[in-house]
Amino acid sequence: MKESEIILASLSGEDKPGVTAALTAVLADHNANILDIGQANIHHSLSLAIMFEATNAGDVIKDLLFKATELGVVIRFSPISKDDYMRWVNLQGTKNRYIVTVLGRVLDPSHISAVAQVSQKHKLNIEKIIRLTGRVPLAASERPSRSCIELSIRGTVDDVDALKHDFMKLADDMGIDIAFQVENMYRRMRRLVCFDMDSTLIQTEVIDELAERAGVGDEVKAITEAAMRGEIDFSESFKKRVSLLKGLDESVMQDIAENLPVTEGMTRLIRILKKSGCKLAILSGGFTYFGNYLKDKYGFDYVYANELEIEDGKLTGNYVGDIVDGKRKAELLRLLAQVEKVDIRQTVAVGDGANDLPMLNIAGLGIAFHAKPKVKANAKQSLSNVGLDGILYFLGYRDSMLEGEK
Repeated sequence: MKESEIILASLSGEDKPGVTAALTAVLADHNANILDIGQANIHHSLSLAIMFEATNAGDVIKDLLFKATELGVVIRFSPISKDDYMRWVNLQGTKNRYIVTVLGRVLDPSHISAVAQVSQKHKLNIEKIIRLTGRVPLAASERPSRSCIELSIRGTVDDVDALKHDFMKLADDMGIDIAFQVENMYRRMRRLVCFDMDSTLIQTEVIDELAERAGVGDEVKAITEAAMRGEIDFSESFKKRVSLLKGLDESVMQDIAENLPVTEGMTRLIRILKKSGCKLAILSGGFTYFGNYLKDKYGFDYVYANELEIEDGKLTGNYVGDIVDGKRKAELLRLLAQVEKVDIRQTVAVGDGANDLPMLNIAGLGIAFHAKPKVKANAKQSLSNVGLDGILYFLGYRDSMLEGEK
């Protein structure tokens, strides 16, 4: 019996309907066995590669050539030895796959080149690049306010921390965001998303707003900023700030709640995550009054925050129950994952302050959002240059999937 041969057929040309169908029909007619296949279409230019095995390889090649000529495309053939093929098969699983998401208001060739150079430095090979944002109009006035590409890369990373450091430094230097994730099933199956509230879902620190109304704004703001930078313990800072609110009228809270400045992209992000079936939680070192306002307005599933003590319609300067600090946020994320029966690797956490780091570091995807340098340096991922809905790109969404979801 004639021994089979392995052939790699590489095709290029104008993309048109029926090319793949016609060529694979030739292989079917000759009872050839397809060992591998890949196809890409870039601006109506087709690139198709098929590795096949056949005992009558010469006849298959001849008929493929005829069919390619008929279709007006170019096809080339390369013989593959069985030893080379088996080495390729045995490499399966020995090199890890990763996803690098590059996001900015604008991406230019220098950004892509720099990301590729960092990948090369760490011996990673780029296998595929896709655009997640929509097609770019020629008129500058019509161009979208963001640009995002996703790179599929493969290889064995000797030092993951060093790689992330290089990507983070590059992102800071060039004013873009770069997310590095292991490509696995959990990346595509996020089911629980937990958010900090102040300076994350909303563009303010509510305790600072309350302090302004109480006439102690500068004093409280200084304590808040030091806590967010991680310079003082969150619980200690919380007690100091709340004590300064003593005597403030309860009606002030309603006025502040009704005028909360929501963060760019928040409404769109929450609407899309809810439609995709995610459970959404607010885990905040702020106050339940404002968390519940957002929950009722936007449809969050859970709110855990701090309760201000109120007597005779005025704040007493005390709080009720335990303080929701960084440790408690991490505990709540784990608890909600158990309640919702999701693996911790299916969770996402988003926050801006040092007290968010514990939950950012245990979540499957932890994102420091417009955060201070110390927080960014210790988080798995960061998002600093676009609105909250930029998170959708980290989750693998494309603009084309979300048409109509403004």
